[in-house]
Amino acid sequence: MIEHDVRRYLDRLEADHTGRPGVVGLRALHRAHVERVPYETLDFQLRRPTTSDPEYSVARVLSGRGGYCFHLNGAFGTLLSALGYDVRWHRGGVQLDRDTPAPGANANHLTLTVRCEGEDWLVDVGMGDALYEPVPLRAGTYHQGPFTYRLSPSVAEPGGWRLDHDTHGKFAGMDFSPAAAAPRDFAGMHRLMSVSPASVFVRIASVYRRDADGVDRLCGCVLSRVDATGRRTVRELTTAEEWFGTVRELFGLSLDDLGTHDRARLWEWLMRSHAARQAAVEAAARRVPAHVA
Repeated sequence: MIEHDVRRYLDRLEADHTGRPGVVGLRALHRAHVERVPYETLDFQLRRPTTSDPEYSVARVLSGRGGYCFHLNGAFGTLLSALGYDVRWHRGGVQLDRDTPAPGANANHLTLTVRCEGEDWLVDVGMGDALYEPVPLRAGTYHQGPFTYRLSPSVAEPGGWRLDHDTHGKFAGMDFSPAAAAPRDFAGMHRLMSVSPASVFVRIASVYRRDADGVDRLCGCVLSRVDATGRRTVRELTTAEEWFGTVRELFGLSLDDLGTHDRARLWEWLMRSHAARQAAVEAAARRVPAHVA
């Protein structure tokens, strides 16, 4: 990254970084990133092409957009390296729910570690509703706001690590390999995850923003908030004006790169998807025996 882009990136984070790399600065940058650069998958519903290349990811952040793990961690890792941090990329594997086997480090996730002040740190701004700050890369339980995480040796990835998400989280956990990875290791999985009709990232339009007290989640037309007590509030966004206004005001995404036609296409997709999910829920409820209900 050139110095001008580093400055622009820090401006996007509303952060400063002076002096040598350190744990205090690393934590501050991580907090700023998850607060101000949202996790989002909105280009996938529009079939707009993206890549997992870190230069593209940095440009994406500088343009005012967010992204998912390959974009966010790819861009953040590039920024940290430019600031002098010792950064390593790793192949990760996210386990969506506890009823399915953990995939191991199948590269459906990019995560980072940083060697800083004599210790390794797990750094990840690309998990949506997970880490608010880095955690030391050692076994233990870590509390951040309403969420509790557990880091332990991985069973699914020999020699690797396992991060168990809080039970309030949107996925079960993530395993990652100790070996260093490179951008090319994620290109194939990105193509699959960003265009396949079976991909959860294509099927569900998601926007997340983490803060010190909890997380805001927008999944389709359903907005929810998990607060510092763990309490969850939910409401439905019923108009395009309300939906785009929430994305702008709450998540900081102006979506200036979407013209009138793309905005209309996205809202039409959201409404169709929301109606289909509601119909599926109602059909499932009708199949439940009365004595169970």
